[in-house]
Amino acid sequence: MLEVLVAIVIVVVGLLGLAGMQARINLAELESFQRAQAVVLAQDMVDRLSANRKNASNYVTTTALGADTGALVCSPAMTMAARDSCEWNNALLGAAEVSGTSKVGAMIGARGCVTDLTDPTKPYRKFLVSVVWQGLSPTVAPGGTSCGLNSFGDDKNRRAIVANVVIGCLENNPANPGLCL
Repeated sequence: MLEVLVAIVIVVVGLLGLAGMQARINLAELESFQRAQAVVLAQDMVDRLSANRKNASNYVTTTALGADTGALVCSPAMTMAARDSCEWNNALLGAAEVSGTSKVGAMIGARGCVTDLTDPTKPYRKFLVSVVWQGLSPTVAPGGTSCGLNSFGDDKNRRAIVANVVIGCLENNPANPGLCL
């Protein structure tokens, strides 16, 4: 009888450990899904910037797009850069996937920024595309971007994906040959 009781206790402890591990797996799966979504959204803006190189500086954001701005109405009459930014904003909100009245296709509190890192003494232009969102548990605060800073309470809850975009000169500056216009 005592052996049966000990065996039951061992099985119960094992099952509780298994349940705890399953909860951690679900958390890791959601974090992984959000990171994959962020990579797709960052690459989307990198592609948009690369496709409109001459007007790349028009993509620079003064405030984060996404959760801070809400859904925008994109019009074919907009300039290419304005329409691309509008569509990227709506993608950050998850506008492509709706459940009832909620947009559920993106990360929690997703925000996106495009920052101009161009050094005027260099013969190229450089931009930083950032996608940030709220993680489910605190880790280490991400560096490399100020996009979405202080938007999620403790900065350790902020997750970030960044991509550098370097665009070579399309035209030389007549006043300074070798530098971009």
